[in-house]
Amino acid sequence: MRMIDAGAYPATDELFAKPYIDAQEWRDDPVRHFYVHGGFEGTDTRFSYYFPPAGQYEGRFFQHVTPVPDSETLAQRLPAGKFNKIGFSAASGAYFIETNGGGTIDLTEGSEALADPTITAYRANAAAAAFSRHVAQQFYDREDRPYGYIYGGSGGAFRTIGGLESTKGVWDGGVPYVNGSTMAIPNMFTVRMQALRVLRDKFPQIVDALEPGGSGDPYAGLTAYEASVLREADKMGFPMPSWFGYRTMGLHGFAALYGGVSMADPSYFTDFWTKPGYLGHDHPDLFDDDRMQHESQIVDLITAAEAARLGLDANPFSEANRGGVDTAFILPPGEDGSRIVGLRLAKAPPGKYFLGGELVPESGNSKGQRLFLSRIIGDVVMFGVVNPEQVAQLQVGDAVKVDNSNFLAMESYHRHQVPGPDFPVWDHYRDAKGEPLYPQRPFLVGPLFVQSTAGSQLTGEYDGKAILVASLWDREAMPWQADWYRKRAEAAGRDIRLYYTEHATHGDEPPSGDQNRLVSYQGELQQALRVLAAWAEDGTAPPESTSYRIEDGQVIVPDVADRRLGLQPVVALTVNGGERADVRVGERVRLEGRIAAPAGGGTIMSAGWDFQGNGNYVPVDPLITGKTHASVSITHMFDQPGTYFVGLQGMSQPDEAQGSPYAELTNLDRVRVVVSE
Repeated sequence: MRMIDAGAYPATDELFAKPYIDAQEWRDDPVRHFYVHGGFEGTDTRFSYYFPPAGQYEGRFFQHVTPVPDSETLAQRLPAGKFNKIGFSAASGAYFIETNGGGTIDLTEGSEALADPTITAYRANAAAAAFSRHVAQQFYDREDRPYGYIYGGSGGAFRTIGGLESTKGVWDGGVPYVNGSTMAIPNMFTVRMQALRVLRDKFPQIVDALEPGGSGDPYAGLTAYEASVLREADKMGFPMPSWFGYRTMGLHGFAALYGGVSMADPSYFTDFWTKPGYLGHDHPDLFDDDRMQHESQIVDLITAAEAARLGLDANPFSEANRGGVDTAFILPPGEDGSRIVGLRLAKAPPGKYFLGGELVPESGNSKGQRLFLSRIIGDVVMFGVVNPEQVAQLQVGDAVKVDNSNFLAMESYHRHQVPGPDFPVWDHYRDAKGEPLYPQRPFLVGPLFVQSTAGSQLTGEYDGKAILVASLWDREAMPWQADWYRKRAEAAGRDIRLYYTEHATHGDEPPSGDQNRLVSYQGELQQALRVLAAWAEDGTAPPESTSYRIEDGQVIVPDVADRRLGLQPVVALTVNGGERADVRVGERVRLEGRIAAPAGGGTIMSAGWDFQGNGNYVPVDPLITGKTHASVSITHMFDQPGTYFVGLQGMSQPDEAQGSPYAELTNLDRVRVVVSE
């Protein structure tokens, strides 16, 4: 092993023909590795390579792609352990690659944010991957070509697929996870935005009906209109059990996408309120309680520094609208605190429902513009994703209007974006002849966003092999979309697998406080990368895809591991023989559980009881480990009245991962215990 020289590099993309290295050193955190940092002259692209010692290296690399271009040093910020990408790669015989994706995108710059979308879609990542081979061959003093595997989630799944479909010889395979389709944007967000508003007071009873031991009928007690809204989300593929997160779901990625939609189809917002066939025209009464068109004047411009002093969150997304997404990438520079992040108005807007809206200046230099507002706090309005140059034109005394009309209009945008027959979740918007029930917009917006993000139309035509990892409770990328891409790849004759993870949502790990309901899909993702490498390098067939069927947009899996297949174990729990028990304080209940790993899931390594329903698991003792099936039982009593959702969590691991924190395949089940005095 020796120090690296960029040297003569045979680049295939002339934009990236002049790589350079500006840092290289041995590091011990989180594991022993040789770190190399650099970029390409004349570009904003930067990369980081993390090479394990020669004794660990097995001739491959893993390259992670972020949802949007981000920092090339993200992996360094993760603590050591099962979520650490550098440690996992080293333990898998791979060096790790991350890039800034070609340069951070400042979404506040609007149409100027992407000068050449192919760079951020795949070219920057491909150039870093190709150059890494040149570096690895020097570092390890080996002439063989390293195998390479790309993986990314959400928007990173688009970019992973785009990389595979738009290049040849760069990657040998990829793992797109929690992926969307060409119709994901903005439709997967708009249908849930409608439900979040209309059903906001009914979600407690809806969630209770869907919880273990509930009635099983989330439509009970809803008005006809409320039921139609819930059914619309259901048929579009929103996973019904995932409504438990309604309080913090918010706009999520739509907060960053709204500007692009409004620029692409500006006439929609007028048509919605004025033309037959649109909900705002046909039934304006449905919006009477929530539509806001509040006129006032600016009395103060609030800077980031002042917002911090007042305890106001200056992030362009409200807390609810973040939905667990990292929004730091959209923040423009302004460390001096001078950036204007909000306004104080002469008259506070009415206390109406507000998930998002716009500030419309009616006088002054900004008259006629529309600036995204993320939230209202009394007489203060805070900006969302906005162009700072437009905000800088605002002045104290300007007349303004706070208007959420466009955001209300977006709630049913998906009705006017009916695609072809390969998207059956839109069938309920078609009549008996297959024609759309509602007026259609001049074009489909989703494919435009995907082209810009991925550099392709997700055709399923790629070299190498692919494994999809998807979540059954994903409320941002509805689970049916993984099946949609799988079918495209299979139709193109490509090698592909699809592994679904039960009780997992969109993020890489469950939010704190939800461990009683959720598991992380990181273990499935890590194991998918490992079996992908064996598939590409040795021809070792990976475990069979998860078995499932799709009914009215909902992905349904068997409840038995031997029939479900895939990677994740199946956990089943009962209380007194059912999913609910009603007992008195001090009365014992009997909990019985079964954990079963499929053929591709290794053997059971641990299990835990969560008696209080707070996500704190007590190890099952005794537990016979190393088997594919385990039965556990215990009696328990509660000394306080209340409703407890008792959980059983089980974890299996493939043989080669045992003894490490990686490829932990986890699932859970829950029951309801109602304790009275």
